[in-house]
Amino acid sequence: MNAPLALSAEKLESLLQQLSAIVGEQRVKTDHDSRMTWGKDWTKHFEPNPAVIVFPATTEEVQAVVKLANQHQIAITPSGGRTGLSAGAVATNGEIVISLDRMNKVVEFLPADRMVRVQAGIVTEQLQQYAEEQGLYYPVDFASAGSSQLGGNIGTNAGGIKVIQYGMTREWVLGLTVVTGKGDILRLNKGMIKNATGYALQHLFIGAEGTLGIVTEAEIKLTRQPQDLKVLVLGVPDFESVMPILHAFQQRIDLTAFEFFGEVALQKVLDAGHVGKPFDTPCPFYVLLEFEGRFDAVVDDAMSIFEHCMEQGWVLDGVMSQTQAQAQNLWRLREDISETIAPFTPYKNDISVLITHVPAFIKEIDAIVAANYPDFEICWFGHIGDGNLHLNILKPANLTKDEFFDQCKVVNTQVFETVKKYNGSISAEHGVGMTKKDYLEYTRDAVEIGYLRELKKVFDPNGIMNPGKIFDL
Repeated sequence: MNAPLALSAEKLESLLQQLSAIVGEQRVKTDHDSRMTWGKDWTKHFEPNPAVIVFPATTEEVQAVVKLANQHQIAITPSGGRTGLSAGAVATNGEIVISLDRMNKVVEFLPADRMVRVQAGIVTEQLQQYAEEQGLYYPVDFASAGSSQLGGNIGTNAGGIKVIQYGMTREWVLGLTVVTGKGDILRLNKGMIKNATGYALQHLFIGAEGTLGIVTEAEIKLTRQPQDLKVLVLGVPDFESVMPILHAFQQRIDLTAFEFFGEVALQKVLDAGHVGKPFDTPCPFYVLLEFEGRFDAVVDDAMSIFEHCMEQGWVLDGVMSQTQAQAQNLWRLREDISETIAPFTPYKNDISVLITHVPAFIKEIDAIVAANYPDFEICWFGHIGDGNLHLNILKPANLTKDEFFDQCKVVNTQVFETVKKYNGSISAEHGVGMTKKDYLEYTRDAVEIGYLRELKKVFDPNGIMNPGKIFDL
């Protein structure tokens, strides 16, 4: 497999003319602001340096751009909502960035199948709203839903706050239209629930981070809307109490969410001034759980379980929403964390283990972090109900970004060795991109990574699709 060449200056003018012929002159951007905007995601580890940004409107236009890139051996970086946290959408070496911003339409709704066909540039929240208008529900949800795009969600197999009940993005994808790295258009599974005709190729593109090709359309399954959602926020004395609370509720109630955050995370949200403290009792940790309170008996059960947890000493205090507005405010205690810690340039770890191992795993990771960063603020939060934790180390004001990141990287080996010990993942839902690439071996062994490389050769023989992401060629 040949590595793609960086775009040389002498090729640029001819290339721009050919790209303009495909998508129109106004849809090709080379100015500095455009390249900096569409050439990066939410990570701050790498400086963007794309050559050109292209805005196709159809699968066929994407295909034409990919074929042109193959002809000239120029790398391509797909770009969605650019909310990624692993540098999977950062273009650092003169790439063509293919933005899917224009490909944001609902193509077809099939009510009998409870399925919608959409272009990959549709914003997650836009898809959620469309589903609601049809009396249905798209349950994959997270803090960046207002700006993330479905294609990026598919590329990282995004999870979020409802996984405990509804699963990851993969569970909702019934079919994909993709342009492979060779420039072929594949229409995979075509929305069917039952299709026993060999390899399910659509699943290879879910979580592939654009390294095999570009998703341009998707058939998405929808479900019924949840009713009368209730939210409980509980103050917890220690890590060890979290799992007993989860087990107590799950034995009697189907939860739609079970989230976790520490006092540091809560305080950052409170400091922003958009929401108040849930109760006065000081607590080192908090859990937020959600369930459908359609029947009085279910709500009564929840209160009974809460009282039991209090008696056991697992809960110090708690509050349950009585209105939809109260439920939304309680959710903001969890959902506003990423936004409110962003000014502190957090060094993020997105790790997961089996739920069974969570208490011991957290204890070991917390000891590693405390020993190595006694003076840093540590911000814990995550989707603990499915074993996914977000460990955020906040940058002190007296350190530069590079100094801070260098210090944080010192203990990565210890953290990821602990992940490996518990057969966990170094990236639960944010992808690998470039920030986790050097640590892939802690979750995937050498033989498995070898198979991944061979798969890439099949779909992208010239190595032009998002090179340098997940693994090196």
